[in-house]
Amino acid sequence: MDSPLVGIIMGSDSDLPIMVQAEEVLKDMGVPYEMDIMSAHRLPDKTAEYARTARDRGLNVIIAGAGMAAHLAGLMASLTTLPVIGVPLKSGPLEGVDALYSTVQMPPGIPVATVSVNGAKNAAYLACSILSIKYPEIADKIDEFREKTRNIIEEKSARFKHHQ
Repeated sequence: MDSPLVGIIMGSDSDLPIMVQAEEVLKDMGVPYEMDIMSAHRLPDKTAEYARTARDRGLNVIIAGAGMAAHLAGLMASLTTLPVIGVPLKSGPLEGVDALYSTVQMPPGIPVATVSVNGAKNAAYLACSILSIKYPEIADKIDEFREKTRNIIEEKSARFKHHQ
């Protein structure tokens, strides 16, 4: 697992504060990734080349974040058969609703798994779940994370009961 398994791409560097959350999850899970800026509209040739070569370069999953028209994930999905996870980003006057609809409303045969607006963390967790089919060590990391999360909530619940 030395070469990147997940590609994290975004439409602009202004998307980085949200998309870095996916990067943090992948780092915590020990999943190698790569990150770049693409644009379905402003860099269509670079973006198409990225999608068409992703599998040969060793990627297993692509996480694509974009706001407003949000065509990045859909373009990726149209050019590769790898799983694509779309992260609609909050931007513009519609505050991410337009990006959500653009990402989730794909035609039959060109699916994009779509998380919530600004849901980069869940996109990374979904990527890890997909990878866990092939990589048991990632499945173990997910189990550890979920156990830790359960313990934290149980501790909070116990403290909450004592304060009533």
